[in-house]
Amino acid sequence: MDGSIQLGKGAADAPFYLPQGDECDVFAAAYSNNLPVLLKGPTGCGKTRFVAHMAASLGRPLYTVACHDDLAAADLIGRYLLKGGETVWVDGPLTRAVREGAICYLDEVVEARKDVTVVLHPLTDDRRILPIDRTGEELEAAPGFMLVASYNPGYQNILKTLKPSTRQRFISLEFDFPSPEMEAEVVAQESGLALERCKPLVRLAGKLRGLKGQDLEEGVSTRLVVYAATLIAQGMSTDRAILAAMIEPLTDDEDIKRGLLDLVTAVFG
Repeated sequence: MDGSIQLGKGAADAPFYLPQGDECDVFAAAYSNNLPVLLKGPTGCGKTRFVAHMAASLGRPLYTVACHDDLAAADLIGRYLLKGGETVWVDGPLTRAVREGAICYLDEVVEARKDVTVVLHPLTDDRRILPIDRTGEELEAAPGFMLVASYNPGYQNILKTLKPSTRQRFISLEFDFPSPEMEAEVVAQESGLALERCKPLVRLAGKLRGLKGQDLEEGVSTRLVVYAATLIAQGMSTDRAILAAMIEPLTDDEDIKRGLLDLVTAVFG
């Protein structure tokens, strides 16, 4: 990047985010050129924090939608509701973002029902429109509107994946867990625990992530490492904090827990 893209006045107040590469520049360039962005990466690697950081840095409002199996297009667009004996139209988060020129972030978009992606298509090309069949409106996206979506390619099964016709409407950024050095910095910044005390927690997290697909469905997120460090910073013993924040959230299987605790002993002694 040539440095010509300027972040907004909110950059100083943006949520803490430590860039791993040029992802901030790419996102800012996409925003400046009305391009939608797709974030790909494992659960808990910082995708949501990145979007919050960039929205604040660019000075744009942010609507975040956590997608799930029952999320339908109407939940994003809006619906008629009874209010005071009258039927009134209430915008959904996507419609509000389109009207206001905000950033709309659809977290784990593949979890939503299939009619959701159909609604997104007119917003991801040069039309930048949102048809609202129920009201007959065809909204043009206000200046500043940006559509951002994320998903975890390693977690989805064949029934829950983005079609190529949808993926190719976005530019994509691939995320992964930061290097141990960077992750320790993040954990120290977020928790207030000394950097040297965060390093073994991050080392343990790396070993737990190595068990993904074997004993564990998912590895430990950076968020959970921050939780453990926060408990330790508040005076909790290291063993108890790790059990509560990094072991119990990963599994309910007692045998697996015992194996994970053996791993903790190997790291911390």
